[in-house]
Amino acid sequence: MNTTPGFQVNDKKVINGWAFFDWANSAFALVITAAIFPVYYMAVTDDTVNVLGMKMSNSTLYAYAISAAYLLVAAVSPLLSGIADYSGRRKFFMKTFTTIGALACLVLFFFKGMGTLSLGTIAFIIAMMGFAGGLVFYNSYLPLIASEDRYDDVSAKGFSFGFIGSVILMVINLVIIQYYEAFGFKDQGTATRIAFVMVGLWWLGFAQIPFKRLPKDQRQEMPPQVLKKGFQELKKVWNAAKQQRSIGMFLLAFFCASAGVQTALYLAATFAEKELHFASAELILIILILQLVAVLGTIVFAKLSDWKGNKFALSVIFFIWMVTCIFVYFIDTKPQFYIAAVSVGILMGGTQAMARSTYSKLLPENTPDTTSYFSFYDVIEKVATVLGTFSFGIIGQLTGSMRLSVLALSGFFVLALIILQAVKMNIRHEGSGTVIES
Repeated sequence: MNTTPGFQVNDKKVINGWAFFDWANSAFALVITAAIFPVYYMAVTDDTVNVLGMKMSNSTLYAYAISAAYLLVAAVSPLLSGIADYSGRRKFFMKTFTTIGALACLVLFFFKGMGTLSLGTIAFIIAMMGFAGGLVFYNSYLPLIASEDRYDDVSAKGFSFGFIGSVILMVINLVIIQYYEAFGFKDQGTATRIAFVMVGLWWLGFAQIPFKRLPKDQRQEMPPQVLKKGFQELKKVWNAAKQQRSIGMFLLAFFCASAGVQTALYLAATFAEKELHFASAELILIILILQLVAVLGTIVFAKLSDWKGNKFALSVIFFIWMVTCIFVYFIDTKPQFYIAAVSVGILMGGTQAMARSTYSKLLPENTPDTTSYFSFYDVIEKVATVLGTFSFGIIGQLTGSMRLSVLALSGFFVLALIILQAVKMNIRHEGSGTVIES
């Protein structure tokens, strides 16, 4: 419920302004974390790098960088949630993290190769922290700007704005990189680094729309316990999950699946470049395919869930993930990888949508502190990302094979599928009024 003086909920202009933050920062999620930057990182660094006296492949170092960023974010996420709830300074911290992330993107322009490897890697980690930190405060605005019956619609609008905005900038970047001479750049490397600058400017520039339209901060004196409040809330949910077996088992299954899903998202382009020698344009096409078919995945698995239930839909998703990882291990041609990319894209959309809705249905009826439950859910996803990307990196480092790293991801989905079977779903059929437990 909105408590901001003189501020009206469900204001269309404010909601659209809020959604523009997704338009702004999703460019980072697509261009930097998934598409252009991973390709550039692999191209300008040596196949084997020396970090703190340890030799590892550049793909392993990249995986470790993602792990480090998410580990740091997972550690401070509960603290940020507490600040968002009790300080009344959402916009201040949202601006701070956005500015830090966007400036880090601008710094990536100076990442030109091995001589600036540390600069590029650290700037990437800081940018990821700015992105994830900003999202904490962005999400916390939802109950302020919309009534509960509008949460789904408003949240979906943010997702739609993010998809459209990120794809637009991605296409612009691709055109500039492919036709760099026409734009006055001496080589593709310079044009690519300009793309990083454009992400930072796009992110910071369009973020001014929500900064202007969202309600002003109502600054409050933070109570002494605010620094530990977020961690206390997570502990409370942890204790509740131990007592409610289905929630606990679902979160464990979600943890295993997220380790595989997030790793596949972040390292798909790296695998294609290293193992199948995809060119930059081909890699970007793969990422666009993932983005487009992800929407289809949400529709397909939502229909399957309506027909057979959430648990069945998630079981199918986890099984196909496992098969896809095994398939990728054996592929040796580009057309085969395009087939795998379509599968991964559909599964990503379905996994994200089904996991969130299933978790919502498992929460105790009339739960007053859903924010705490979803904060716990968010931390689990981040820690799972750390485990998945670190496992991918360490297996690649020890074996010298990214294919074995991919094959190992299938193990996460096997575990998720097995654990999910212990979850009891109570599904009410409104027409008959009966309840079926599965």
